[in-house]
Amino acid sequence: MSNTTHPDERDEHEADVIVPKVERHPLTSGVELHILRWTPPSRVVRRDRSYVLTHGLASNARLWDGVARRLAAAGHLVVTVDQRGHGQSSKPDDGYDVVTCADDLADLIGVLRLDRPVVAGQSWGGNVVLELGFRHPELVDQIVCVDGGFIDLQGRFPEWDDCAETLAPPRLAGTAVESVRGWLESSAADWPEEGRTGTMANFEVRADGTIAPWLTFDRHLLVLRGLWEHRPTGRYPLMQVPVLLIAADTGDVAWTHSKQDAVDAALDALPSGAAHWFRPAHHDVHAQQPDAVASLLLAAADDPHFFD
Repeated sequence: MSNTTHPDERDEHEADVIVPKVERHPLTSGVELHILRWTPPSRVVRRDRSYVLTHGLASNARLWDGVARRLAAAGHLVVTVDQRGHGQSSKPDDGYDVVTCADDLADLIGVLRLDRPVVAGQSWGGNVVLELGFRHPELVDQIVCVDGGFIDLQGRFPEWDDCAETLAPPRLAGTAVESVRGWLESSAADWPEEGRTGTMANFEVRADGTIAPWLTFDRHLLVLRGLWEHRPTGRYPLMQVPVLLIAADTGDVAWTHSKQDAVDAALDALPSGAAHWFRPAHHDVHAQQPDAVASLLLAAADDPHFFD
């Protein structure tokens, strides 16, 4: 076992003082990805392993702030990423299929000269990082899928039009920012403040006091179409790197049973896989429970028997 110190074993205020560096990096595709670079404090022993963390559909890198801060406090370089179309990254009109987004991350890892980081993605981002591990196993050490990576929308919606009609996002542009903040205060009351702040970063706040999602409605549908086209079950038996599936029991009994079946099937097919359930938990469990998620990521990377 490694002697890496877990976040909950450090001074309780240490993680709070780490301020990320904001960067933008152009890729060969012409897209520029906005990242936050979380560097360990000078007083902390620097670890070799690095982490790349990315978000789900219509989300942004800031929802990983709590986890990133805790991993950096444990001595690891952490990079959190806004994927194309999201947050502060470029917003092209195409290229939202899972393969292209996975290649964006592969390109970014090369640009940053990271040595086989652990790469984690949430929800849609879980499918993206699974594809990254499949296509570029030489670039990553482990893949972590947070309530994603097992999303197979065609199993639920054989026809794209049905998927689009059911899962199209609400048109939030023009909503009063105070209404959104009020909704967050009530719906995410058990989250740390940084999780709610990260969620607000999903939106541009306009001069008139209203918001607009950084991911536009049309681009949201393009991402959703890319996710619908992605079939993760075909990737599992071919994965050459360990895969950790983190699943959230949100309290929806039927959806949780379906998710349990998907996780079990993935574990049966993965050459090296493990699963951990958070019960109860929000779909954005990384923002809701950053201490527990950070500790799990460290354990998965440190324990040589974790995937046995």
